[in-house]
Amino acid sequence: MLLNFRAANHRSLRDEQQLQLHAVYDADRPPGTEWQAVPVAGIFGANAAGKSNVVDALRYMARMVVSSHNIAEPDGGVLREPFRLDREAAADPSWFVVDLHLSDVRHTYGFSVDDDAVLQEWLYDYPHGRRRIIFERNGEEVVPGDSQAARELKVIANVTEPNVLFLSMAARSRQPDFRPVYDWFSTGLNFSSGTSPRLSRQTARLLEEADRAPFLLDLLRASDLGIEDFGVERVEAEESPRWATMRSGAGWIVRTDTGHVELRPWVGHRGRDGIVRMSLHEESAGTRALIHQAARLDRTLLRGGTLVIDEVDSSLHPRLTAALIALFQDKATNPHGGQLLFTSHDATLLGRREGEDILRRDQVWFAEKDRYGETSLVPLSDFKPRQDENRERRYLGGSYGGVPLIDDSFAAAVAASRGDDAEDTEAERP
Repeated sequence: MLLNFRAANHRSLRDEQQLQLHAVYDADRPPGTEWQAVPVAGIFGANAAGKSNVVDALRYMARMVVSSHNIAEPDGGVLREPFRLDREAAADPSWFVVDLHLSDVRHTYGFSVDDDAVLQEWLYDYPHGRRRIIFERNGEEVVPGDSQAARELKVIANVTEPNVLFLSMAARSRQPDFRPVYDWFSTGLNFSSGTSPRLSRQTARLLEEADRAPFLLDLLRASDLGIEDFGVERVEAEESPRWATMRSGAGWIVRTDTGHVELRPWVGHRGRDGIVRMSLHEESAGTRALIHQAARLDRTLLRGGTLVIDEVDSSLHPRLTAALIALFQDKATNPHGGQLLFTSHDATLLGRREGEDILRRDQVWFAEKDRYGETSLVPLSDFKPRQDENRERRYLGGSYGGVPLIDDSFAAAVAASRGDDAEDTEAERP
């Protein structure tokens, strides 16, 4: 599980911002669980407040861990996006740190970079509650921990470019102490966008193998979408892929031993004469969004890990979004402690569903941007909320921050400008 994420100098995150996912209130802990972190965390805020930049900072860290050895050119520097609204900050290092709980062991990993190279990097674990140094890096100097095969790591360090993470190189060299953290970034951490129209490979596979996807069928049936079945039709196709068609959700081309086949996903609606198959591009944006997320939701709930969704409520009804969140709050549907981290504008998620809080008090964060364009993250728990208070109403009323401040003169200014335009138009008439 992700216990903590910290980042600084990335996009609108100028100073250190921390997403602390340890449980704060024992009374709010999901019944029957001893999870080391909360299973759900929602980040709320106004448009352009920086919610997505928090998600992007974690995505950037994952991309560096998994791919820095592939994307970095020798002497090519480091691709990053520092805070641009302050000259000093733009030149300062960017840094990223995670605390993870993997296989009952806590791990801490982090690094800092500037435009030229990796400046610092470190990995610790706590197998018996005490810190064990796996390695520490300062510039191009890598110092292995006492338990490490120093000679092997020295060899790896000698072939690690200044702009490449040492963790990436060591994990791919099959160093066992590096694999838990690397594997979490490569397979245990998944990102998605509520606005993406494109099907993932996992979702395509679920649609094609309907008998092996009871979760998706149950989810679609329970969502009151009128869907009773789904599948994929195979049609012989010409060799050239129709990428536009694929992106729209209507189908995609795959190569087989005998040629090319177009896969056309469909969903079945119950009509007066039985089940009627309809192409995905005939479905609503909400239905496509739900199907798009299904495979990642299924995988995270069954295997654990952390799923990050930017704009989780996009195109989905609030009650459906709340139902998806509830799956992560219940040990029966989330046996391995999978986590859902999301951003949203939907204030109804701060309310209740069937008498229960959709989000607990320690599962809510607010992003707010100041007049200098700097984003700050504030947990709801900082406001010491009562368990029974109406958090949706207080949020919309501005008690927690994270809401847009609309000038009262906004409507009057628009009306006045419209009036000026009308007078100009009238004056121009012959």
